[in-house]
Amino acid sequence: MIFALTLCVMSAFPGVSQSFGQSYPTDDPVIQQMWEEGINHSQTEALAHRLIDYYGPRLAGSPNLAAAQDWLVETYESWGVPVRKEEYGTWNGWQQGTLHVDLLEPRVRTLETHMLAWSPGTNGTVQGEVVVPPEGMDSESAAEWLSTVRGKFVLLSAPEPMCRANQELKKYAREETVERIDSIRTANRRSFSARTRPIVMATEESPIVAVDSAGAAGVITSRWSGGWGVNKVFRTSTKHAVGIDMSCEDYGLLFRLIENGTTPVLRANAESQDLGEVPQFNVIAQLTGTELPDEYVLLGAHLDSWHSASGATDNGTGSITMLEAMRILKTTYPKPRRTIMVGHWGAEEMGLIGSSAFREDHPEVVDGLQAAFNQDNGTWRFERIEGQGYLNSAAHIPKWMAVVPREIADTILLEVPGPMNNSGSDHTSFLCAGAPSFRLQSPYDEYRQYTWHTNRDTYDKIVFDDLKDNATVAAMLAYMASEDPVRFDRTRANLPVNSRSGQPRKVGACRPARREPR
Repeated sequence: MIFALTLCVMSAFPGVSQSFGQSYPTDDPVIQQMWEEGINHSQTEALAHRLIDYYGPRLAGSPNLAAAQDWLVETYESWGVPVRKEEYGTWNGWQQGTLHVDLLEPRVRTLETHMLAWSPGTNGTVQGEVVVPPEGMDSESAAEWLSTVRGKFVLLSAPEPMCRANQELKKYAREETVERIDSIRTANRRSFSARTRPIVMATEESPIVAVDSAGAAGVITSRWSGGWGVNKVFRTSTKHAVGIDMSCEDYGLLFRLIENGTTPVLRANAESQDLGEVPQFNVIAQLTGTELPDEYVLLGAHLDSWHSASGATDNGTGSITMLEAMRILKTTYPKPRRTIMVGHWGAEEMGLIGSSAFREDHPEVVDGLQAAFNQDNGTWRFERIEGQGYLNSAAHIPKWMAVVPREIADTILLEVPGPMNNSGSDHTSFLCAGAPSFRLQSPYDEYRQYTWHTNRDTYDKIVFDDLKDNATVAAMLAYMASEDPVRFDRTRANLPVNSRSGQPRKVGACRPARREPR
């Protein structure tokens, strides 16, 4: 039997009130003080400026991440909040420098590019032709072609037929136009796969590794996000050639030139530094409980990010939400009933490593967990809290939310016990161990298209009116969970059927934390 309670009452006036008025469902003085501190004395803008503008992207293993962690420690200490850095392993250290790529022939143009993570540099300026794997190769001719790529830049992604955001295309173009572009995109991907398959057959390596081993000056790829001017930017496996992500249109320009008989020439200068294996940390701050110190409320957000922008919404906003929530708690509720902790997790982007390591290193926290609240998806107000399949989440989460001002609470959907739809972030590091861990979810669509792991994830995307609301809600939830006289029961509800397997959904088993690079 599936038991679900969904609460969603949309306010007619969803704007943010600055005063404590009739929209408040409680006269609890702590909640009133939290509103005053979180809304009228918010420090989110100052904190975000320091984290995002000053420290910038926080790739695992980078000096930026290490500096941001030290700043967190200094900030908590300045507030009188006990804090520590916990080492959990190592990762590949890497520092990105400058990158400049110009088209020299057939015309001059500076190209929009980003270095892929852990890429080697160019050791000065290099210049070379741009080539693409030709059509019609077999394994023998692929080996011959590889012998010609030394000193050249190799394109290794299928080109996009159009870099216009799909929602505008569907809105304004004729249906047959949309269908034609979609068919070209599918054909391009199949064709490019056929071009690169012989390279794999000839070398038993991926095309990137094979081209790198053959002495190419650079490997150029493009992973368009589907939005205007936006690419997903990740890592490279090259050891010698510089790994470059190129914008959708600039990449298409190079590809079109080659396909029409022109050989482009590029000049590139890329700087990076391999720092070897370096230690990795979580930052943990704590207000120790006065009555139940061995029971815990855990706030969490990952601090690390990808590197092509400044990691503003993935997950600078989550980090600031929990940092500001802890400041509010220290100011208004410094002696909690249960211990309140915050975890600024490392290496989430590498596979939930920091939070998984914390779970393994602190079984006492997992065993004593009353509730964990994690935030990891962009700006905008929280829109959903799901009970993650816990039967008695209906007895706790609505009660904790009942004190939140209606201006905020009426825009948040509660799904209890919930279908457990969302995974892949740090809350699942604790769910797998049977601990109650909840995701404070913001809207997804724009985030996925425009800022999630992209070169446009920057400070200007933050909506600070929403961020201060989120931090205030997180503080209120932590307070209510800490004060709740009833311990959270971990009995699972019967989950809905998985449409793929036809079987009831199950919580996945915990994966061991990967504490060192392969």
